[in-house]
Amino acid sequence: MFLLIPGSLVLGFLFADSLAPMVDAVPYLFAYVTLTMGIGCGLKHLYEVVKKPGILVWTLLLAHLLSPLVAYGLGSLWFGASSPYVVGLVLFTIIPLGVSTVLWVGMSGGSVPLVLAMVVLDSALSPLVVPYGIHFFFNTTVDIAIGPIMFDLFVIVVLPTIIGVVLHELSKGRIQEKVKPVAMPISKLCFVAVVALNASAIAPYVDQLKHDMLKLIPLVIVLVGVCYAVGFLGTAKFGGKEVQVTVSYATGMRNISLGIVLALGYFSPLAAVPVVLSILVQQPLATVHHFVLQKLNKNKTGKAA
Repeated sequence: MFLLIPGSLVLGFLFADSLAPMVDAVPYLFAYVTLTMGIGCGLKHLYEVVKKPGILVWTLLLAHLLSPLVAYGLGSLWFGASSPYVVGLVLFTIIPLGVSTVLWVGMSGGSVPLVLAMVVLDSALSPLVVPYGIHFFFNTTVDIAIGPIMFDLFVIVVLPTIIGVVLHELSKGRIQEKVKPVAMPISKLCFVAVVALNASAIAPYVDQLKHDMLKLIPLVIVLVGVCYAVGFLGTAKFGGKEVQVTVSYATGMRNISLGIVLALGYFSPLAAVPVVLSILVQQPLATVHHFVLQKLNKNKTGKAA
């Protein structure tokens, strides 16, 4: 991820003129990435989460209500409420949970079935959460068309997810392992293409960003770090390492590719900049978070002994 994502961004900026005509392909590429996620989740995973909805609802509130409030407050304080950067910061916090969350949760001792079901359900709810979340924060300052956003989210997120879950059920869970040797490399290529193509769309506006980067980059780092902390501290009363690990990654990592697609499709290109920066920040901070979790768990083990 460390080389893949920055490399994709660099390619997008370097070959912006050649890639720009292909930007319209981004939603379809993203839909394929979503489909590969969906085939790893069955109705059993979803049922396990739905029958105990407390942790799911609380995670969504932390991720899509508390975190956006923090993003809006920090962004407004730093740039002013009318800045397109504030839109991008808030958008980062209301887009669905990230697919790569599953990998980090597995490595850190969280619950993979729980986070997988959360990602799928949150993606399915995104046609409601994203447009109405934006409308809630920017009713008077940003002109948005809720209907088209909902339709696009249904086509590129919900529909592929449903197809993936259906395929998982029809194959009794065997499809993921069967198609993985081919499907996963193609999925990674699609992800690279999504990042590169969106970078090419932002490239013409780079000159406008030079003076803002010194203020914007630290703010994005702080916001992403706060999102991890919100999940970890917000589940302290639930007890148990597994829940804290799972929810902290869920609230800290978002579906950035979708965020860029929406930012460029419905807002000022400058609104996509905080989302693009989040790509670079999200994975390194996931590594830091993993290290912190390991330290905390060792300390707790030592005290228990």
